[in-house]
Amino acid sequence: MRHFPPRRIVCLTEETVETLYLLGEQDRIVGVSGYAVRPPQVRREKPRVSAFVSADIPKILALEPDLVLAFSDLQAGIVADLVRAGVDVHVFNQRDIAGILAMIRTLGALVGVTERAEELAQGFERRLAAIAATPRPSPRPRVYFEEWDDPLISGIGWVSELIEIAGGADVFPELRQRQAAKDRIVPAETVREAAPEVILASWCGKKVVPARICAREGWSDLPAVRNNRIVEIKSPIILQPGPAALTDGLDAIVQALWGERC
Repeated sequence: MRHFPPRRIVCLTEETVETLYLLGEQDRIVGVSGYAVRPPQVRREKPRVSAFVSADIPKILALEPDLVLAFSDLQAGIVADLVRAGVDVHVFNQRDIAGILAMIRTLGALVGVTERAEELAQGFERRLAAIAATPRPSPRPRVYFEEWDDPLISGIGWVSELIEIAGGADVFPELRQRQAAKDRIVPAETVREAAPEVILASWCGKKVVPARICAREGWSDLPAVRNNRIVEIKSPIILQPGPAALTDGLDAIVQALWGERC
């Protein structure tokens, strides 16, 4: 029997897991993505049932979920298998800050805690506004965010927005609306021409090696390289479009740009 609000939820993405915990609705979660690490207790409290583009469908079905939460066309194959098995699925597709806030509100409505979700979203909005309004020196430092190193991929929408909120200037703001990573590939020469003063890197789950960035042909003259301003931001706090990016991810950007905490 299916229930509303759903009593048994499987989360195939980290951001929905963290949001449900923040809403106090973690008891509804019966399965999570293997990448879910926030809050820390999730790794010992909830069974892992998926990677990002693959999932253990029999294991999910054995959990008898009332609802599965997924993300974008990247999980379309998983979603199709679950729908064919008769499982209710909600697919989010947030790619910017407005989308993240809408996800929080929608998820709150799905589990019957609309007011709590609204309070949570408004709290994030106030925090973002306060950080954006913090006086900063001019001009803004030019920032290149590198999401992948081969090929070079610049930051997605919410990352670009967070750089600006933190007081930086994304050197490729025109790419923020391009959802697919392949559409945000940038030639090394283009980065050289942009002359970033700060390089923020998060190589989608693998460790950033600043020495490899410095060794790229022609990059030794970049202000960011000359001044040793290459900073890794861990992917769990910046590359998932949810509360982590709006809190620890933004804090890490502020720290990298200004040497201070929010």
